[in-house]
Amino acid sequence: MSNALRWNLDSLFPGGSASPQYAAFVGETEVLVTSLLKELQDSSGSEAGLDRLTEWTDKLQTAVSRLREADAFVSCITSQDMKDKRAVAWTERIQTLSSKLKQAMDLYDANLASVPDSEWQEWSGRAAAEIRFPLDERRDSAKDKLPPALEAVASELAVNGYHGWGEHYNTIVGRISIPWNDDNGQEEKLLSVGQAANKLDDPNPSVRDAMAVKWEEAWSGQADLTADTLNRLAGFRLKLYGMRGWDDPIREPLRINRMSRETLDAMWKAVEGGIEPLKRYLKLKAQRFGKEKLAWHDVDAPIATSQAKIPFEEASHLITDAFERFSPNMAKLARKAFEERWIEAADRPGKRPGGFCTSFPISRQGRIFMTYSGTPGNVSTLAHELGHAYHGELVEELPPFAQDYAMNVAETASTFAEALVSDALLGRAESKEDKLALLDDRLQRAVAFCMNIRARFLFETRFYDRRASGMLEADELSELMVAAQKEAFGDALGSWHPHFWAAKLHFYITDVPFYNFPYTFGYLFSTGLVAVAEREGVSFSERYDSLLRDTGIMTVEQLASRHLGIALDEPRFWEDAVARAVADVETFARLIEE
Repeated sequence: MSNALRWNLDSLFPGGSASPQYAAFVGETEVLVTSLLKELQDSSGSEAGLDRLTEWTDKLQTAVSRLREADAFVSCITSQDMKDKRAVAWTERIQTLSSKLKQAMDLYDANLASVPDSEWQEWSGRAAAEIRFPLDERRDSAKDKLPPALEAVASELAVNGYHGWGEHYNTIVGRISIPWNDDNGQEEKLLSVGQAANKLDDPNPSVRDAMAVKWEEAWSGQADLTADTLNRLAGFRLKLYGMRGWDDPIREPLRINRMSRETLDAMWKAVEGGIEPLKRYLKLKAQRFGKEKLAWHDVDAPIATSQAKIPFEEASHLITDAFERFSPNMAKLARKAFEERWIEAADRPGKRPGGFCTSFPISRQGRIFMTYSGTPGNVSTLAHELGHAYHGELVEELPPFAQDYAMNVAETASTFAEALVSDALLGRAESKEDKLALLDDRLQRAVAFCMNIRARFLFETRFYDRRASGMLEADELSELMVAAQKEAFGDALGSWHPHFWAAKLHFYITDVPFYNFPYTFGYLFSTGLVAVAEREGVSFSERYDSLLRDTGIMTVEQLASRHLGIALDEPRFWEDAVARAVADVETFARLIEE
């Protein structure tokens, strides 16, 4: 297997989960966090001087960077081999350390909240000017939570409770093996979830249909365990929210994403009112496949069954060249990622499904995880993750607290990068079939962000409403899921994915609740940014970089107003973005009907 498809983790911490360097790094971080927590606990109840606050701010930022480094590495080693027991043990240790740091941060936040307003304005403007926005956020948030001692208890219990349930889901997924026959139908082998997922969008409809049945069977077989896990995660959140006096489960994800309910509502209203063209696209695609309606597993299938695979090396050049036309700095980052082997792309057993990019703030490197099989969708995913890596590079010079940007703007950078590559591929396409394939890939993404993600949001919102009254059984979750899918897709599909709630990792991620709407925000916001880039050309790249650098120190409404002069809590921007996102349907229809 080519090393080009395998990432290099040894340049970070040699030895993987057995790395002595990693063990030493984590040990040193534990000493720092433990001593800092003790300092803050010992000072609890007494008024801390501003000099002490300055000292704690510096130490906490160091601890945050070190923990991000440690957590990024453990994410890599657990994802590349879901059966690595040492990696699982490291995960629990890092979560315990994260809990301690959270306790320290809660005590620190309480100190911030105790500073009189007049002194706060003077100190934050003088000693912490670069991180004033995140400190103001922390101060306000502290006034909205339980007393530090109770938040500390909740954080401690979450390690083996809340986060433990999240890890339990990973254990369930890691043990799933899906039987599959080779191309000749003779030899049966067992596929991991990640390998099986790639066959759900295989160009061959027989492969898709066969895997869809096995996929649903596999998740149905784990439905009781995954339902129990999902119920426990939501139950923990709802109980904690109730203790804090919060009555809306969307309150925390909105705060985390630094956006208002008005902005969220304006976005979804525009999506709901503007997706009729996507239903037309799905109908046209069904006709192309010789069907009355697409099945759920047909949506992401390539429209060109004989489409040539794109080798990984060719994909690297395509992406770098597309970035270069907009921003030499983006291209430089992409070349660095390929040359220094930041990317894990091999198709091999034991890998978890999906893809991600993670940053190492101390090493000033990134790592990208995916399974590459040569499809245009894979190329888009790779560009998407490199967009994340570029965002990470832009903020690495800032203080750690100012590097903490939310998921919705993170998805803006990644989706913008994806769009650049898609435009480049479409621009060089010559044949009708090539153009159709690329337009299909673009419209698949529009469907994903405007329909699939909306279905997830509808499901999760209704699930939390129901969960407040008690546990839901697996069949009830499947009913909720199908109802959400039908509302989001209308009558465009002929079959659904009842166990999507079990198969989708995002419902089980404990770091960020409602791991859905930020994707749609990022997609549509980046769609608006692409329009600006087309109007202004390369000159926009500097303004784009400035916008990304500011993502850790502004709300999304402030970002849009300052750098683009638009109001996100009003419908016009979102309506224009949705219209642009679905504009490819006309070209797609014309080519189909030729």
